[in-house]
Amino acid sequence: MKKILLLCISLIFCFPLCHGQNRNISNQEVEIGIVEQLDKTIPSDIFLTNEKGELVSLLEQIDKPTALCFVYFRCPGICSPLMDGVVDVIDKTDLELGKEYQLFTISFDPIETYDLAIKKKKNYTQLFDREHEFAEWKFFTGDSANIAKVTDAFGFRYKKIGNEYTHAAALILLSPEGKITRYLNGTYFLPFEFKLAVAEASKGKSGPTINKILQFCYSYDPVGQAYVLNITKVSGTIILCLGLFVFILLIFRKPKIKPKE
Repeated sequence: MKKILLLCISLIFCFPLCHGQNRNISNQEVEIGIVEQLDKTIPSDIFLTNEKGELVSLLEQIDKPTALCFVYFRCPGICSPLMDGVVDVIDKTDLELGKEYQLFTISFDPIETYDLAIKKKKNYTQLFDREHEFAEWKFFTGDSANIAKVTDAFGFRYKKIGNEYTHAAALILLSPEGKITRYLNGTYFLPFEFKLAVAEASKGKSGPTINKILQFCYSYDPVGQAYVLNITKVSGTIILCLGLFVFILLIFRKPKIKPKE
């Protein structure tokens, strides 16, 4: 009975993960979302504009473990919760920004300029408890050609609808050499998970997304621009696992031995 129970528990956890891996394969054709590019080094020909208005190579800006997120500064939806989540996890960890790791924010809207990036950065000054580290949070903008290169390099897929963009949210970790090592999806980040991701990035060690099961359970709603519980997937998985459990019990059930007359 113990073996049967362990088998069923394994199925419960493995099914979402396997399903998620199959979904990632098909995600090569998705319009909106993130197609993970783990272990890939970003190209050297990506040039973005920094807060001083200087055109710089993104790869040359990376000299230590780097956390990076994509937003657009006029975003009325998920970008603000993402940025709030970034501030929150920075304040809750004992890692020193600028010394132990870097933080980059890149606007993927080509009409946004570096002066708007400066204004956006100042808006977060009051939320940042450790203000002496705030200057180390670097903001970048770019033209359409370079934005296409950088979003493609990270597997960040989005779509413009009217004057706004529909997109997902994530914090992406890179090694000091510019290799993509981890994706932390969503708008809220666990301090322990973030610290672990930075430590792994410092060694150039990539790791699978820890919250694969959460990704399976939650889907991005483009209309509401938020992550919502996918009741169909969750309930379907539970029903399937219960069905497997009953099926296995029926197979392995020992037949009753009739007493001899």
